[in-house]
Amino acid sequence: MTGTGAHIIVFGNEKGGSGKTTAAMHIAVSLARMGKRVAAIDLDSRQRSLTRQLENRAAFKERSGADIAVPQSYVVARSNLKSLDEGAAEEARKFADILAEVETQNDCVIIDTPGSDTQLSRIGHAAADTLVTPMNDSFVDLDLLARIDPQSLEIQQPSVYSDFVWDCRKKRLMARKPALDWIVMRNRISSTDTRNKRRMSGVLDKLSERISFRVAPGFGERIIFRELFPHGLTMMDLPQKALGISLSMSHVAARQEVRELLQTLKLPGIGTKVG
Repeated sequence: MTGTGAHIIVFGNEKGGSGKTTAAMHIAVSLARMGKRVAAIDLDSRQRSLTRQLENRAAFKERSGADIAVPQSYVVARSNLKSLDEGAAEEARKFADILAEVETQNDCVIIDTPGSDTQLSRIGHAAADTLVTPMNDSFVDLDLLARIDPQSLEIQQPSVYSDFVWDCRKKRLMARKPALDWIVMRNRISSTDTRNKRRMSGVLDKLSERISFRVAPGFGERIIFRELFPHGLTMMDLPQKALGISLSMSHVAARQEVRELLQTLKLPGIGTKVG
């Protein structure tokens, strides 16, 4: 996007079920629809959720003849070496080789990480220009970022994950690279529990100042995300005559959530108007 190599967006969270893959898929497709050259790297070779969704997308395009953009897809295969250290080194080499190939040929690289702390996930995080951490809007998931006093809601100390992101930032600065832009994405915000929303907003505002991240609006809980997965489609692909899916008001709202997230990312080469 900048003429100096691809902008790398990593979707990372050490807890599963946070919506990383859904967000990664929607951003990848949105950028591809805008004419950007996009590659996707899946670091979770066990689940391969992003890889499968992109494979489903390619199959849907072939089957239906739909004019949809399909980002390039890569997965870092798990090592079969018995030695854990040697296996981790082999996976790191595979990732480095893929990244070296795609970052010179694309405007943007999307990296989806596993919902656990692995060596490969850490290497993926360290490559990020933009780190997006989706989290469910609850104090259970907030524990990923910091320990909070249950009574006063005061921040006691950053979490291990937050410390790790801070370490990634220091290494980037030492390597004279642009500062890492960290974005925490609030997913599945309740439309009724206003007390929890207020409490979460207050803590996140304080925490964002302390450990330097930006808060982004996330996605609501919608069945349509799961229904579209087998076809590799996103909200931005609707309506689809081949599936008999028209746009409802809920779908329109979901598309707006995707646009707002993309705008909040403030990616280089992307204007304020997102289609």
